[in-house]
Amino acid sequence: MTRPSGPSLTRTAGLVGSATMASRILGLVREQVLAHAFGASHQMDAFNVAFRLPNLVRDLFAEGAMTAAFVPTFSRTLTREGKDAAWTLGRRAITALLLVTSTIALAGIVFAEPMTRAFAGEFAQVPGKFELTVRLTRLMFPFLPLVAVAVAAMGMLNALGRFFVPALAPATFNVASIACILLLVPLMPSLGLEPVTALAVAVLAGGLGQVLLQWPQLRAEGFRFRPDFAPRDPGLREILLLMGPGTLGVAATQFNVYVSTVLATSQQPGAVSWLNYAFRILYLPIGLFGVSIASASLPLISQHAAREDTPAVRRTVAHAMRLILTLTVPASAGLLALAVPIVRVIFERGRFLPSDTQAAALALMAYAPGLIGYSAVKVLSPTFYALRDSRTPVVISVTAVLMNAALSLAFVGRLGYVGLALGTALASLLNAGLLMLLLRRRIGGIEAGRLASTFVRIGLASAVMAAAAWGSHAWMASHLFTGAAFVSQVARVAVAIGFALLVLVVAARALRIEEFDEASSRLLRRLRGRSRSASRDDA
Repeated sequence: MTRPSGPSLTRTAGLVGSATMASRILGLVREQVLAHAFGASHQMDAFNVAFRLPNLVRDLFAEGAMTAAFVPTFSRTLTREGKDAAWTLGRRAITALLLVTSTIALAGIVFAEPMTRAFAGEFAQVPGKFELTVRLTRLMFPFLPLVAVAVAAMGMLNALGRFFVPALAPATFNVASIACILLLVPLMPSLGLEPVTALAVAVLAGGLGQVLLQWPQLRAEGFRFRPDFAPRDPGLREILLLMGPGTLGVAATQFNVYVSTVLATSQQPGAVSWLNYAFRILYLPIGLFGVSIASASLPLISQHAAREDTPAVRRTVAHAMRLILTLTVPASAGLLALAVPIVRVIFERGRFLPSDTQAAALALMAYAPGLIGYSAVKVLSPTFYALRDSRTPVVISVTAVLMNAALSLAFVGRLGYVGLALGTALASLLNAGLLMLLLRRRIGGIEAGRLASTFVRIGLASAVMAAAAWGSHAWMASHLFTGAAFVSQVARVAVAIGFALLVLVVAARALRIEEFDEASSRLLRRLRGRSRSASRDDA
């Protein structure tokens, strides 16, 4: 059995970070290819809603709560009873997962039409759009048992200290999507099918790929699967008990997804796709900043909590939160300043029109402040679990979800689909704020004075940076890299970002933001670590 010890935690974080970043970048490439092939067409809207239905059930049962419940139970069995007992639990968990998710998938196929009507009844107003969504939904529901097995495999490998391949597995979904778009989309009409059907095939291929990528390493560790149905197994029952609070929190989140989807489909054609494209851009800095800092900080927080060293927990959380603010406030400001040119460079080609760029950019601007909240929650919520408190983050999550739904309903009438993005962003900030407030009470403070000082100073520096980014891009559009050529667009964005970062460094130094220097050096070390780790074997 191989586990990451203290000296290897940094290398482990580098391995996970490099694989996660590869997946995020491939996901962005996938969205670029999708935008080129389908733009914000009714086919893309149909696919996004159809995929959201099995994805909702996946988040509820296969991921999230399942991961949080399965990994600790499997790890405890592995430590106390050895590999044979752990493999038995793994077989029984996978068997139970397959039975449950296959039953749900079958029900989803049978009841696809009423489910689609509940989510996207407005699609019936466009000839063929509702029927296409139903067909795609039925085709993609078998994705559910595939991804359930992939999640279980990931949990077992992580418990054994194997991180790189499981973290890379989600990238196979994006690779399959890109390949199917390039190879199968042109073939679909000759088969009498809509081109977007290729994306549904890609979803199934991606789910299977996640299993196949991890299975050889799992077999090399000694795992052999055979059906083993044992509903009275104590370990399996423990997993189900642990899933309870987490499932409630995920269910609340999925209720919000349902509300947002219904509201988005009631907007103009393309709204679902514009929101999806915008959030995909936001997803990249969340992975780079939120996940990076959480990966580095949470093992320390867990160790301090296990030793009941509350002052050390307090120092580590406060430090992590200052780093989060130092990185995400400028990133949010940059997205606000350069939303239109960023969306244009990434997506505007093929069937993704200039009007789609403007629409998606508005959604990105509304989402941008939420980057701070999303990233902060990556640290704050797991800290409660490290303190053996699963109730508080679930209650806060439900509260934030209800607020998200209320804000979406309040904003959508005046702001349309942009109001949905704004409601999501504000709810994420509320989630982070409530978690921070309750954690402060729980551990006796989080150095609020220093945190507020960091926020004010990095906020001022970010405002100067955003002005520099917007101004330099506008100046270059008129004087230097003029024209609509793709090379000119890329040059304007790249130079504007580079100049803005230079201004940020100067402003941060002038305002004496010590966390900025530390965050910058940590990010550089992490990027160098990815470069080194990617060339090593996961041994």
